[in-house]
Amino acid sequence: MYQILTAPGFYWHNDITALPTMDITHIPNFSLVAVMSDIEKQVTQLGDELTSESQRIRDSTATYPSSAPVESIDGHTEESSSSEITHDSTKAYLTIFGAFLALFCTFGQMNAFGTFQAWYTTHQLNTLDASTISWIGSLQLWVFFFSGGPIGYIFDKYGPRMLMTVGTICYVLSIMMTSISTQYYQYILSQGVLFGLGVGLLFYPSLSSVSTHFATYRATATGLAVAGSGLGGVVFPIMLQNLFERVGFGWATRISGLLCGVLCGIAVLTVTTSTSTKKAPAQLAGLKCLKEPRYMLLAAGGSLVALGCFVPYFYVVDYAQSLGITSHMAFVVLALMNAGGVFGRVAPAILSDSIGRFNLLAPTSFLAGLLILISWMFARTLSTLIVFSILYGFFSGAFISVITPCVAQISDIREIGMRIGLMYSIISFPALIELLSSRDRATASCTPDKV
Repeated sequence: MYQILTAPGFYWHNDITALPTMDITHIPNFSLVAVMSDIEKQVTQLGDELTSESQRIRDSTATYPSSAPVESIDGHTEESSSSEITHDSTKAYLTIFGAFLALFCTFGQMNAFGTFQAWYTTHQLNTLDASTISWIGSLQLWVFFFSGGPIGYIFDKYGPRMLMTVGTICYVLSIMMTSISTQYYQYILSQGVLFGLGVGLLFYPSLSSVSTHFATYRATATGLAVAGSGLGGVVFPIMLQNLFERVGFGWATRISGLLCGVLCGIAVLTVTTSTSTKKAPAQLAGLKCLKEPRYMLLAAGGSLVALGCFVPYFYVVDYAQSLGITSHMAFVVLALMNAGGVFGRVAPAILSDSIGRFNLLAPTSFLAGLLILISWMFARTLSTLIVFSILYGFFSGAFISVITPCVAQISDIREIGMRIGLMYSIISFPALIELLSSRDRATASCTPDKV
């Protein structure tokens, strides 16, 4: 085209139109038509090439919302992204670190409630039976679960920092109030209601923030963050049991509160979200998920798992002591259960990013239930109880770490907080029902000949 337009007899106007100056009256009509047709084709081709190049440049620099639906390897919708980390990689990794610390303190200490349960039965609340004392742990778990929906909605509108700041205050205050409590109702209010609310205000914003930073490896990132709860479940039973004996219940509890206050403060500073809070849907748009079959089937499945998932964490220490195992080793059994949960939260999560999150959630949940049904019933020695504890911690940990990425996989990223929180709110009721109905059964089963 350039050669034609610069050939002798052509000149340029400002409107980029080439006009012939030669006498064309003697040129046959078909020759003139052929020349002009060739010029038109080359101009069109050049325009197409420029358009394609411009589109390629835009595609290479754009960041697509992770809510764009594409088909995943296990048949569910998956979020697309132009890159694995949707924004700043440093912020993404710091968010995992902060979420790890938050869950280490909150859900980790909640997993260690069996330590408090065993201590209360022989000290402050020794006039009450174990089933009554377990109301404290049951209530804190229910408050934590049920608060997920409202907390998730606030997260979608305002982000994690405000929620986690209030959560840190509530969490540390609850521990300090527990350290000076003497009456049953005081433990219910401080360690039950206030503690559960503080855990929820730290747990949901942390995990939801991790989900906003990652797409392809979301389960891996979530598993690394949730591993903090398993590690906390290893550390706190042993630490608290030793501190109870050395410095007493009050100072032992206060020491754990001060430690957790510092770690949660770091979490507040490091946890961020990659999505703009201004993009959050107005009002309660996220509730439309209650009409989505996939979401409700996942909620129904999670509710069935919650019917028995947390019972061993609450009662394994009492059961171990009923077998004649020493108090120290009973706490070690609980710590080993949480140690198995550390690997269970990470390894299955990493694997689920390759084979599908739903494909891994179902079998691990089934195996966790099967272990309670078969293995725990026949665990009458320390060795068999240790084997059960490690295996159960592993498979139940997989459920805890993978269910959140499953929710995120079928959700609009702008509603991620509401949908994750609402999922836990739904399963809070079966979890509470099972904990309450299992109190008398667990107390009775603590005698080996009744197993």
